[in-house]
Amino acid sequence: MRASKLFVQTLREFPNDAEAMSHKLLVRAGYIKKLANGVYSYLPLMQRVLTKVSNIIRQEMNAAGAQELLMPFVQPAELWQKSGRWQVYGKELMRMKDRHEVEMCLAPTHEEVITSVVDGIFGSYKQLPVNLYHIQLKFRDEIRPRFGLLRGREFIMKDAYSFHTSQESLDAEYENMAQAYTKIFKRCGLETKMVQSDSGAIGGSVSHEFMVLVDTSVGENNVFYCEKCGYSANSNHAVSKLNDETTDGGFNELKLVDTPDVRTIEELAKFFNVGENCILKAVLYIASFADDAKGEKVPDMPVMVMIRGDKEVEETKLMNAVGALEIRPAVDVEVKEYLGTEPGFISFHGCADKNVRVIFDNSVRGMKNFVVGANQPHKHYTGYNFSDIKEEDLKGGKPEFVDVSLVKKGERCVDCGESLNVTRGIEVGNIFQLGTKYSKPMNALYTDENGKTHPYIMGCYGIGVTRTAAAAVERYHDDFGIIWPLEIAPYHAVVVPVNTNDEAQVKLAEEIYQKLLNKGVEAVLDDRADRAGVKFKDADLIGYPYRITVGKTIAEGLVEFKARKDADVLKLSPEDAVEKIVNAVSALK
Repeated sequence: MRASKLFVQTLREFPNDAEAMSHKLLVRAGYIKKLANGVYSYLPLMQRVLTKVSNIIRQEMNAAGAQELLMPFVQPAELWQKSGRWQVYGKELMRMKDRHEVEMCLAPTHEEVITSVVDGIFGSYKQLPVNLYHIQLKFRDEIRPRFGLLRGREFIMKDAYSFHTSQESLDAEYENMAQAYTKIFKRCGLETKMVQSDSGAIGGSVSHEFMVLVDTSVGENNVFYCEKCGYSANSNHAVSKLNDETTDGGFNELKLVDTPDVRTIEELAKFFNVGENCILKAVLYIASFADDAKGEKVPDMPVMVMIRGDKEVEETKLMNAVGALEIRPAVDVEVKEYLGTEPGFISFHGCADKNVRVIFDNSVRGMKNFVVGANQPHKHYTGYNFSDIKEEDLKGGKPEFVDVSLVKKGERCVDCGESLNVTRGIEVGNIFQLGTKYSKPMNALYTDENGKTHPYIMGCYGIGVTRTAAAAVERYHDDFGIIWPLEIAPYHAVVVPVNTNDEAQVKLAEEIYQKLLNKGVEAVLDDRADRAGVKFKDADLIGYPYRITVGKTIAEGLVEFKARKDADVLKLSPEDAVEKIVNAVSALK
């Protein structure tokens, strides 16, 4: 490709609406162009990257025994109604009606469709197991699309689905896919960590995410891991053992104490001269639920979380614990409405008849003689114990203990007791054990050797194609631009003649370019009449893995050779420069 013909425009400045470095660089380097909020056009450079990522996925999925098909992007509501997800998926599902008033949706995922595809075709145990995958557009109407391709509304995804007659068969395929994923991401130049995760809207009993660990702030989740035993989980699934420390407040008797304008945990700890871990904190949320089976709206419900004062609520855990579709912190007027008091003093006292569900986080177990809000303005109890809870506080008088807390760095691993580390991660893939979550309600059955019918046991395996490309940029860049891993770079090399008015430079650059093409190297010849500095900046910004510069050194029979990831510039013969690139590209095959 000649740069004078390449459909790309690099920009001098980053876009104003971009936060993530991958978003900034992909726009500035001419890879993507915004069409609407969370929707982008993939320009020729980006399309080449996405094609390479997709081809790597295809090769490894095929090698793992999966078969490719292609399923529709527009799906009928009828399938989603059969599975039960039409009511529960939420506003991310883009719903619409066709000209015949038939309800449809844009595909955020394909569990329902693939179940309908297999049902009636593979109906015998003799035909199973089978693993089918496709690479297709998806659309999720995210409330806050951000970070460019890392959290867009429209995106490209590979999703695979396996069908089995036993849990043992599913377990084997789950491990097979985990190994295939490791190979895929390694070939894309990405080191990933497989972590335990929440199944979210997909559902299922077991799930793991493949996270690219990054040092930036744009990672979607904290990833907690143990260096000793290998335990790892993202923040919405991680659990820990709390460090050995006293949670006894030391108050000898139960007292109601005036605490004028003492609202925060920090203020309370200072006021009573106790540690924050000796305060029982209350946080009120409003939970929203899916419509009921008749399609009628289920009213929102206030949920109060009682958690140790030095801990924070992990909202995905809380949402799962109460079976909510969405959850948000209550605002001040809602605190007054449901509890009759002011924020900063709330608790479970008198909640039995207030239609407020109260959940106690596991972190509060073992607390004694602690401080807790009195549900009265400017008052707290000291010396409180769980034995002091009354029927008027909680129905049945007993706390409901659930894990809804966010793990902190330094807390101990549940498997080996060592301290947990934390880093940020970008999810690029996930695998789920779905069981019969879809096959059972959709009555998708196979017949066993005795002639009896059973619902398929299913697995689901996804990779974000666009997200993988963006994660590579997030992971590999510097102050000058993108540093693509060689296997997914749009082009392997660029040849830059310094002076396009110098016939000798132009001629040699053309010869090197043709040699690279003949050897199977994807190369760009920067034949533009721009200054050399402009060409060098564009080469670094776009991220070509190798650059050969043809300048004044040709008088010595030499050209300049530079690998994008290295600072050093080497002076080599044209033959040696070509050979280095050819050898690097050949090693990929």
